[in-house]
Amino acid sequence: MSLTMVLVVGVLTGVGTYLVTSRVLSRIVLGFALLGHAAVLALTTAAGPAGDPPLADRSSPSDTSNPLPQALSLTAIVISFGLTLFLLALARRQHQLSGDDLVEDDLEDRRIAQDEHDR
Repeated sequence: MSLTMVLVVGVLTGVGTYLVTSRVLSRIVLGFALLGHAAVLALTTAAGPAGDPPLADRSSPSDTSNPLPQALSLTAIVISFGLTLFLLALARRQHQLSGDDLVEDDLEDRRIAQDEHDR
């Protein structure tokens, strides 16, 4: 893994984590998208250099590329896409209900925290 790719994965992870901790749903959606891209880039980069295609009678098994990182990358893409769509649906519903995509405090959580503080 080259130093440039490590830096790119680190920046994507850092920015994505920062955006996920925001209270605005559109930023949270963007943060999860960046985290998904960081995961795919990390898996692809960790796989190493590309090998020969796994065609019968054309390459030896030691020279073929490892299919596991590619399978994990595809799984990460599917999970990231599904999560992004789910969060977009939540953001749209929040916008329909309140006219804003800001996540408000949960009153029940506040009451429980206040009860714990009073003990």
